[in-house]
Amino acid sequence: MELPQRTFFTVQEVAIRWDCSLDDLAGWAINGKPEVVMAIEPIQQNGMILSGLVVVPVVDILSMFRRWASGPQRRVIRRVRPIGQKDWVMIADPENHITVEPSDLLILASEVYEFEIAHGLAKRAADPGGAPSRYDWEGLYISQMVRLHEDGLPATQGEWVTEVQDWFAKTSPGREIPDESTIRRRLTPIWRALRETR
Repeated sequence: MELPQRTFFTVQEVAIRWDCSLDDLAGWAINGKPEVVMAIEPIQQNGMILSGLVVVPVVDILSMFRRWASGPQRRVIRRVRPIGQKDWVMIADPENHITVEPSDLLILASEVYEFEIAHGLAKRAADPGGAPSRYDWEGLYISQMVRLHEDGLPATQGEWVTEVQDWFAKTSPGREIPDESTIRRRLTPIWRALRETR
């Protein structure tokens, strides 16, 4: 028995899947695709009830997408848009303003797959075959899972980046080591997600 396809991905998962930064993802969302959504509890506004998955105005919370996880981890939004509609619904009552955290932000799987097809990412995301990766990211992730399990999260993200550079230097003698910005782009979604669980 096969499970059905996923309904949505978190923005952190999509950033890892596409090997991009969260602020790149935010820029594309501001330009229209992919849409970032979140689930909200029912609220009544202008005679209508808003509930379930709604589109989030990424431009209103752009500071959450700063590089190197330096932005605020919680913002309040005052407007949302029902999926499939063009107009934003303003939330007038401050009691109904919606608090957003990074882990709340999702992208519908259909949007992810459509974006991948439109930009030639579908084969890369679905097929692990082909030319080997320039760097041993899979080996790194395995080593870091063990490291996090045994020793916990490093004190700072910079310390973690340095550890990862050391890991590549030790395990890939004679081979090129990823630069700091590439490593940070890979680690930042993981760092944010783990910091939220503390």
